[in-house]
Formats: sequence, C-alpha cells, structure tokens
Amino acid sequence: MQSQQSLNYERIAAAIRFIREHRREQPCLEEVAEHVCMSPNHFQRMFREWAGTSPKQFLQYLNVEYAKRVLRETRASLAEAAAAVGLSGTGRLHDLFVRIEGMTPGEYKNGGAHLDIRYSLAGSPFGEVLVASTDKGICWLEFTDGNGDCLARLRAKFPLARYTRAGDERQRAALSLFARDWDNLPEIKLHLKGTDFQLKVWQALLRIPPGGLVTYGDIAADMGRPTACRAVGTAVGDNPVAYLIPCHRVIRATGEWGPYRWGETRKTALIGWEAARREREPFG
Repeated sequence: MQSQQSLNYERIAAAIRFIREHRREQPCLEEVAEHVCMSPNHFQRMFREWAGTSPKQFLQYLNVEYAKRVLRETRASLAEAAAAVGLSGTGRLHDLFVRIEGMTPGEYKNGGAHLDIRYSLAGSPFGEVLVASTDKGICWLEFTDGNGDCLARLRAKFPLARYTRAGDERQRAALSLFARDWDNLPEIKLHLKGTDFQLKVWQALLRIPPGGLVTYGDIAADMGRPTACRAVGTAVGDNPVAYLIPCHRVIRATGEWGPYRWGETRKTALIGWEAARREREPFG
C-alpha cells in the first residue's frame, strides 16, 4: 500500500507536468487545481506544505531564465562553488556529508559474492524509494514508481550477493536527506560499483551545492577532461543512488532541464523543491 506521502507526490507530479506543459500560458491557481481535481485552497495548502512555496512561485523556478541565472551564479568551478556554500547552520552543504567508497576489484568483478545487502522500501517527498545497503554504506537508492523491477535491477547489479529485506541505520541516515531540517545530519557513506571514471564523475556531482545547477561541460572541465562531455553524460545517467548523488542538478547549457533516469517530471520537482529552499534559506 502506498504511503500518504507518495500519494500526495502523485498529485504534485501531475500538477508539475501541467505547469511545465502550460508554462508559456502562465496557468493560474484555479486552472492547476482543477487539473488535479482539487479545490484551489486545498491544492495551495498541500503544494505549499510539499514545496515550501506557492504554485505561482514554483512556476517561476521552472522558467528557463531561472535556470540560466543559477548557471551564471555558479559558473565558478564545482570545488569553488562547494567551498562558497560552507557547512554551517541550516544551509550546510549536505552532499559533503556523503563519502564514496568504491568496491574492490574483487567485489566489482565477482558480482557481489560475499556481500550481504539489506534493502527496504520507504516514502519520500518524491515518491516511494527502494534503498539498499552493505556493511560499508548505501549501494542503491531508486525511485520505484510502484514498479517491482527495481529489486530485479538491484539483483542484476549484484547477482551473487545475499539479500535480506530489512532497514538499518545507514538507510535511515540516507533517507534523512529528504527532510527539511538539515541540522545535525549523520555521516552518509556510499559503497558503489563503478569504473574509475564513473566514480570521479559521481564525486564531482557531490560538489554541486543544493539549489545549484551545472552543465555536463562544467563537470567535464572540472575533471580536467573538457572534451569528455558525452562520456560524462553517460556516467551521470548511470548513477545508482538517486538524490544522494545529485545528478538532477546537471542540465543542458541552454537552461533546459534535460533527461533524467527517474523521469523529467521528478527532475523538475527536485530542482524546484531545492530552488524554493535556496530562495528561503540561502545556502551558506
């Protein structure tokens, strides 16, 4: 059974799709509420509880011009952008609490033999997620969209591992990043299977501040590989850990959001959700 949080997100997602599709017409509150079969007051209240801002303000965050402005503001290198954000107060750069440990060559080649993987389903502001962990850290986090194939994809990644359906402290720490309050966040460690190049791209993604946006070219340049944009894009798309590694913060140089492994609507929701917080509580 879906949680109320996931059910609410389905309505939010439907509203976001409608707003995106009709962005040029600047739909009013009544039009959006009618589309999701809610009264304007109820919809406004639910949307504000979810995003921390009004649908009208959220619409402004979806405009290409907003994305272009953020790109201009974060045109510094990813390392400089992360340093500028700082780690104090509620604006701390939560991604810097994430540490990546790549799997050993043996773990990488043998399909996860001798690995004990625990997994569980949990709610989030963006729908249900499947989260999995080893003794070293989080190895998988994926939005399920009610799709049972998520576990099958995890098993395909580590076919020889031992699986147990159970939560643990590592999973709870990872899920805490979906909370609004980022004070006193626990350290989060990732235990990932990837090539050296993929791990470097994912580490670069961790340096993008919340509410910040960069392009594939920015990441390639930050890695000292300015001509590797296509390879960077492939590695970004292969990210196995939704939100913790913020691949949703990578957009096209034009300011358009571009594709996302877990759907363009969800990418829009993630960017808008962070943008709202960025405006309310400047990071840094």
